[in-house]
Amino acid sequence: MNLSDLRIFLSAAQQPSLGAAALEMHLTTSAVSKALKRLEDQMGTVLFDRSARQLALNSSGRMLVQRAQTLLALADQARCDLQGERASIDCRVGGPAILLWRHGAALAGALQAWPEASLRMHALYEDEALAALQRGEIGMALVTGEVIQGRGEHWSEEWEATPLGTLTLRLVAGRSHTLVRELDAERAAAGGAHEQGGGAVLEAGSARVLAHDFVCPSQSPFCGARRGSRSDGWRDDQLPRRIRYWADDLQLLLALVKSGQALAYLPEFALADPDLRRIRVNDCPFHCEESVYLVWKHKHAATWQQSLVQQLAAAAAA
Repeated sequence: MNLSDLRIFLSAAQQPSLGAAALEMHLTTSAVSKALKRLEDQMGTVLFDRSARQLALNSSGRMLVQRAQTLLALADQARCDLQGERASIDCRVGGPAILLWRHGAALAGALQAWPEASLRMHALYEDEALAALQRGEIGMALVTGEVIQGRGEHWSEEWEATPLGTLTLRLVAGRSHTLVRELDAERAAAGGAHEQGGGAVLEAGSARVLAHDFVCPSQSPFCGARRGSRSDGWRDDQLPRRIRYWADDLQLLLALVKSGQALAYLPEFALADPDLRRIRVNDCPFHCEESVYLVWKHKHAATWQQSLVQQLAAAAAA
């Protein structure tokens, strides 16, 4: 059985047409068709429903998918382990953009020992990331604890979930925001140091904070569910905000905050940006925190993948 034909088969199984599979594999449509025919001849059965308008697996094809993924995983594991640091590694990680933002630099750093490695980060909501992991399109998925506890339709018993710490949400404002300037001035007048971006946490009561405009995503940045004002974890039932701006694009949301036009409820790690300041609401009755996990296939993992997971877990625990 030719491993190249198996790779082409898996691509065709995930694509709507031979043309799409050919584009993904950088082959001609004719080459893809011949590879699938060779594989069917070797298997002694057809693998696709040729009567459908789109390329569709039949029952035999669906049975072969999982076995093909296992065979290719074993082949890649052997190749990478034998080549060691010389291995040409294709590290593919999927997950919500907000989690890729948090862990992207750590992923890149963990791959430095393999000069030929490449890192592909796919922004996907949690269920989409697990489905992509199940199909073999990615090798690891970043998700929150809620998904791990639920273990929905895409969960596989072959997967391992490695904890990567917690993600805490904080009230964040741009350095130029009116409230930040006021609080900094009051701090300076009281004898405290005036902060030029970053620095000390500012503090204000909820009434003062809620007098300002907010920006909020309309969808959960983790699972993609449309939750309106509840999407970012803020409890509007307890502290109702004046949400003037709605932005599901993370970069657009950050731009609105940095420009001083709105406040936002963002992960604490965003405060590494010197243009952002944290404001503690001294009478806030709630706290929002999410556990983060890396989901991966431990059974057929190559040495480089095991090392990467260990480094990420150690960094999270530090």
